[in-house]
Amino acid sequence: QVQLVESGGGLVQAGGSLRLSCAASGRTFTRYAMGWFRQAPGKEREFVAAISWSGGTIYYADSMKGRFTISRDNAKKLVYLQMNSLKPEGTAVYYCAADSRGVPGTGRGRYAYWGQGTQVTVSS
Repeated sequence: QVQLVESGGGLVQAGGSLRLSCAASGRTFTRYAMGWFRQAPGKEREFVAAISWSGGTIYYADSMKGRFTISRDNAKKLVYLQMNSLKPEGTAVYYCAADSRGVPGTGRGRYAYWGQGTQVTVSS
């Protein structure tokens, strides 16, 4: 099993940047694919980005391409989401998730482990 704790959320103006971190515990973290999702009030949780266990395969939602960067440090058991050029519609709770199969995907159902989320608020 793996436990996940997100951090780095906060209030930022439109056009600004934030870097989210996800700290994982568990011996098998390096085998897990990792994903970031977000959920805005009244909306379904949506895919943001995902990375394979090795970091060699990365996916982004179309609206995040070119602005967001996902990365991981397996030695430190950390996953990052660098978010640039943030928009007000990016206001949401951002969740980190883990998939033991090691291959990333965009569907929520692939991920068995979830963090509690961190709030990101983008003001206009």
